[in-house]
Amino acid sequence: MKWTDSLDIAIALAERHPDVDPSKINFVDLMRWVMELPGFEEDERHCGEKKLEAIQQAWIDETSF
Repeated sequence: MKWTDSLDIAIALAERHPDVDPSKINFVDLMRWVMELPGFEEDERHCGEKKLEAIQQAWIDETSF
């Protein structure tokens, strides 16, 4: 996975952290959690606020029903 795979990342985060409200996570923790995911292949130099926002929104969308 790469930073641009926001939906795949969101699904993985939802499975790994089922009790977390994604709207409450800060970007520092979000970046760290993404980088800890199995199969994640990029480093923090390729990350930015817009990519983290996209991941966070995809996670919110994934857990809202």
